[in-house]
Amino acid sequence: MTTGSICLFPRLEHTGGPSSFQMKLITCLEEKGIEVHFDPARKDVEAILVVGGSRHLAQLDSAKKRGIRIVQRLDGMNWLHKKTNTGLKHFLRAEWNNHVLSTIRRRYADFIIYQSDFTRTWWDEVYSAAPVEDTVIHNGVDLAMFTPTGCGTPPADTIRIMVVEGSLYGGHERDLLNAVGFAKGLADLSGSQVELVIASRAPRSMLSTLPLYSNPAIRWLGIVPLTAIPELDRSAHMLFPAEINAACPNTVIEAMACGLPVVSFATGSLPELVEGNAGRIVPYGADHWNLEAPDFDALCKAGLEVFNDQVKFRSAARKRAETHFDMHSMAQKYLDILIP
Repeated sequence: MTTGSICLFPRLEHTGGPSSFQMKLITCLEEKGIEVHFDPARKDVEAILVVGGSRHLAQLDSAKKRGIRIVQRLDGMNWLHKKTNTGLKHFLRAEWNNHVLSTIRRRYADFIIYQSDFTRTWWDEVYSAAPVEDTVIHNGVDLAMFTPTGCGTPPADTIRIMVVEGSLYGGHERDLLNAVGFAKGLADLSGSQVELVIASRAPRSMLSTLPLYSNPAIRWLGIVPLTAIPELDRSAHMLFPAEINAACPNTVIEAMACGLPVVSFATGSLPELVEGNAGRIVPYGADHWNLEAPDFDALCKAGLEVFNDQVKFRSAARKRAETHFDMHSMAQKYLDILIP
């Protein structure tokens, strides 16, 4: 057991995956009696976990000169700004953030933890292999909070598709159009009423341009608190992760933990996260890196298959989460690398 402390850097206080990860890791490590904080200058720091990147590179430089072990946790990289017009300000910020991430990866990290095999391959292809050891640790979930037991039941007369995304800004218009296309295709294929429920931030200009149908119905929730997500997941028949090339989306793991099967395209990390009967992941059918429109046929057939056998798929989804995505197991893997 370490006698020193672990620094998480930088401190993240906004909503989203990295902030959620920090909170879960702090909870798990403090249960083990390990002090966790956000000050890399403390004298008792035994290791620093850089969650993504930080513009305060001088603090990392100082820590490295003191011999402090620095581990970087890497998400994906910004790429949509190169494929669609997101505005000059967003473009420059995205490029700068990629530069910071790659600088830490190349100059300061003693070890790198990628969120998925997809993420590691992506970074290696764009920036070449890092000069240090690395591994893959998938995100984890609180299996006691995200559980099939509790409020929330799918409707009997409607196929309900759930979409939970942190944000649909910054070039993610294609993601939302894919969700609507899936819902429309499933409605046509099944002959049943379909409801697309979306919990996310999105610009009003995007919402006003969505195609309107009598079937599917679209229900927009905006941002919902984390505590509300388990009930939402339990009240749907399937989750559609809308983001293309997601690194390791928490919403997918949370859904499976609630017994909600996942139906989506085989982009990003989804093929390695959703295995067996935890859902169905199908080929995109076009060049998703260039934001081409997908082929919805296989996706809609997969969605109908999952809807027609909810007992099998819901049970398998929960089992997948229990076996592979417990946050306590995740935290122990991080600890083994931070304090080898």
